[in-house]
Amino acid sequence: MQFLRWLGKSLVRQILCAMLLGILIGYILLKAEMPQSAEYFQILGEFFTKALRAVAPILVFVLITHAISRHQQGQARGLKTIIALYVAGTFAAAAVAVVASTWFPTTLYLSGNPEAVTAPGSLKEVLTALLFKITDNPVSAVANGNYIGILAWSMLAGIALRHAHANTKTVLDDAARVIHYIVSLVIRIAPYGVFGLVTATVATTGFSTFHTYARLIAVLLGSMAVVALIVNPLLTWGILRQNPYPLVWRCLTQSGIPAFFTRSSAANIPINLDLCEALHIREETYSISIPLGANINMAGAAITIAVLSLAAAHTMNVPVHPLNALLLCFLATLGAAGASGVPGGSLMLIPMACSLLGIDGDTAAQVIAIGVLIGVVQDSAETALNSSSDVIFTVTAGPTREAIDPVRYLSNHSSGKMGYALAGAAARRGA
Repeated sequence: MQFLRWLGKSLVRQILCAMLLGILIGYILLKAEMPQSAEYFQILGEFFTKALRAVAPILVFVLITHAISRHQQGQARGLKTIIALYVAGTFAAAAVAVVASTWFPTTLYLSGNPEAVTAPGSLKEVLTALLFKITDNPVSAVANGNYIGILAWSMLAGIALRHAHANTKTVLDDAARVIHYIVSLVIRIAPYGVFGLVTATVATTGFSTFHTYARLIAVLLGSMAVVALIVNPLLTWGILRQNPYPLVWRCLTQSGIPAFFTRSSAANIPINLDLCEALHIREETYSISIPLGANINMAGAAITIAVLSLAAAHTMNVPVHPLNALLLCFLATLGAAGASGVPGGSLMLIPMACSLLGIDGDTAAQVIAIGVLIGVVQDSAETALNSSSDVIFTVTAGPTREAIDPVRYLSNHSSGKMGYALAGAAARRGA
């Protein structure tokens, strides 16, 4: 009974227990030379991956339409620069992930046939395929899993709905909540799907597959570390021309660590609001930028989408054209913005990126399932990066309440100097 209470409703604990149980039973079947029995456990895994594939197209359409339609003109001062930093940071994160995946290619254990997958080779083929996918009928795009077409139509719908009546936007808000609820139901069956996938994998291939997952986690976490410790500080320095690391460390410790354990950018919003208040940012700015950042500033999600989709490409022997790699960065940037508020949302957008590389939906669903397996580490680190970046960019570009430069104050405080550094850079930032 104590074990059941400990297990409770924690999805992380349930997935961990499912993995351990799957490893144990799979090992027993492997030693007993009964790999055919793994087919029955594979049914659970296939049920989970089919459910993921079924909900993914409508999820992409609704969430991206909803995210774009929420942006309003005439918002607080400094917000345009903050949003620009959000977009630049997310795009840079996707680029880092593409480079890391190219330097350290990872292959996965997938059931598809590598020879059956082809990708456009020339620039003409890439542009032609992209154009035809963009102009696909929206109903056909959703039905056939054409995520490029879904993305194009959702962007157009979102832009048009920015000027829609308030009641229409309320309906769209309700539609997004419905999708969130449906996805949460699918995610709740993740422990059973993980149990079936792990059992079948161990029973048929042994433990060699898990070496691949360790390499995959290393590429993911390495990319996130580069963004957190190099890319974000460079963006901050480019705006303020000051040492950014006192601010970066403050945000990583006071925002990133809580986000790592809550695994929810939304749940971390109150912590980020308090941190912005402590750093003297104006409330009319951070009260908008922080909730907005929890929805559109998704560097960690962009890394996950890019790394896992490229891992699938390497596994299926799909050559990645340089233009496709660039387009993948754009898709990961925009798709990550639509992943907000959904448990495992970044994983659900992997089919969109895979479709750009010519990889079918069944294979993409298997990649999502692998993402769920490593999600205990990946999702925590992803959320920590996303949430801490919200505060970093808000403080970098947001006007202060007084003639106080929070970045210079943190630098002075960290070197033992007490007091505020006044006027100076704060005046240049629009205080």
